[in-house]
Order: sequence, then structure tokens, then C-alpha cells
Amino acid sequence: MTAYLVSMLTEAGIYALLALSLNIQWGYTGLQNFGLVGFLAIGAYAYTLPVALLGWPPIAGILCAVVLGAAVAYPMGLASIRLRVGFYLAIVTLGLGEVVRSVIVNEQWLTQGTRGIAVPMMLPELSARANQYFMLVLVLCLIALVFFLFERLGKSPFGRTIEAIRDNEDAARSLGKSVAGFKIRVFMIGAALAAGAGALDAVYVGYLVPDQFLPIITFYIWMAVIIGGSGSNRGVVTGSLILVFFLEGSRFLKDLLPMGYAPSDAQMASLRLMAIGLALTLVPIYWPRGLWGRKEF
Repeated sequence: MTAYLVSMLTEAGIYALLALSLNIQWGYTGLQNFGLVGFLAIGAYAYTLPVALLGWPPIAGILCAVVLGAAVAYPMGLASIRLRVGFYLAIVTLGLGEVVRSVIVNEQWLTQGTRGIAVPMMLPELSARANQYFMLVLVLCLIALVFFLFERLGKSPFGRTIEAIRDNEDAARSLGKSVAGFKIRVFMIGAALAAGAGALDAVYVGYLVPDQFLPIITFYIWMAVIIGGSGSNRGVVTGSLILVFFLEGSRFLKDLLPMGYAPSDAQMASLRLMAIGLALTLVPIYWPRGLWGRKEF
């Protein structure tokens, strides 16, 4: 039971990092990123390929994932953010996840395709249990670090500028701010963090296959941000914990039902999605700012 709880907390922590990356893009700046799972996959494979195949140390693999995530985000942002219609970025990022997954499936010489790749443990000299605890501590430390940095950023001139861009882009532009430049930098920061979370996810799972990177992951992260409240780092972390514990905890509900009424695993999965969809509908109606969403004056 302890190992399962550690696993749940680690997964919730990785989701929290993804939610923080979306929060700085959407919550702070108003950038609509529907391709989080694409950056997650980029980070996972950018970490695994050099570490598993070339023998790089884990820290170098994580840095490779972060840099590649930011590098991929730059031309995407340059091509779409400069356009006045904000939905262009949403459309571009929406296609990113499927493009990345198609590349993973078809470029078997590099990614092993659907056969998958085994991801080595970060501390191979220690036991699997010790590595599991190490991953949890590492993820929690990174959440604390990112949380602190984003809180400081939100109170800095840079943070006030991107919030002004979110609230009124034309007003920020009239004050001489380079709106496109700020947006591209924020998009790269969020993409780098999402790719770094992908590297941690690869180590946490221990094996990579393309089907791990489905669009539903992006949907989950948006759900966590909506529940917790966009613009609030504390809120999106809380939303991630609530979401993961609901997804994992609901697996045991059928054990509480009488044998004749217990749904199958496929039915339980559908019921979970229905419940999440219902929450996605009700939360904006009754809690439009989420649990800890930003206050508007």
C-alpha cells in the first residue's frame, strides 16, 4: 500500500509540473496550449534516447529534454503568436501531439516505434524501492523550486507585464511592450518545463511506448488547472492532486459494490471520463475561478 501511495504522489507531482507549465502560459499570459502531451513526449524521448542508448548521465538527459522542449516551442511560437488571432496557437499546438506521436511510431530506427524503449533507473546501484522514493523526493523538490520561481516571477516586472498582456494586449502594446516577444518567451518557458516533466515521467514509468502520449493527458492537465484555478500556482498544484487521487481512487469503487452490480474495467474507465466531463462542466459554472483562482478587480 505504501508503494502504491508513493506511486500516486509521484504521478500527481508530474501532473503538477505540467499544470504549472500550463499555468504560466494560460493563467499568467493567456496562451492556449493544447499540445502539452506533445512536449511531454518530446521530453521523455529526449531524455531516454541519450541516457539509454548513449550512456549519458541522468542530469544531462534532463537538460537535453528541457533544451529541446524550448527549442521546439520557439518556431511554433514565432509562427503563430505574432498573429492577432489567439486561436492559431491553439490549433498549432493541438496538432503537435499527434505529429510527435506519429514520428515516434514511424521512425523506428530512432525510437523503436511501438516496441518501446526501457528507461534505466536514475540510481541503478540502488534497489527499485529506493529509486521509487528518490523519484518522489526529486519531483517534490522540483515542484517546490518551480513554485517558488513562478511566484517570484509573478511579482516581478516581467510577471506584471505578461499579466497585463493577458488582460489587455492592446493596452500593453500601446505602452511600448513587445507583446509577441513576451509571449514567445513565456511559451518557451512552459514548454521547457513540460519537457522536463516528460523526462521525469519516463523514469517514473520505466518504459516508453507511443500509446502513453494520448491527447487525454492534455485534457487532464487542463482539468487540473480549471479545478484549481488558472493564474494560481497553489491552485493548479492542488487541482493536480485532486485529479490524480480521483482517477486512481475511483479504480477501487467497484470493489465496494455487490458482485452483481460491479461494472467492468472498461465501464469504470468510461464512468471516470464521464465524471471528469461533468466536473469540467460544473466547475466553471459554480466556481468560475476554481478553488484558488486569481481575483479580478
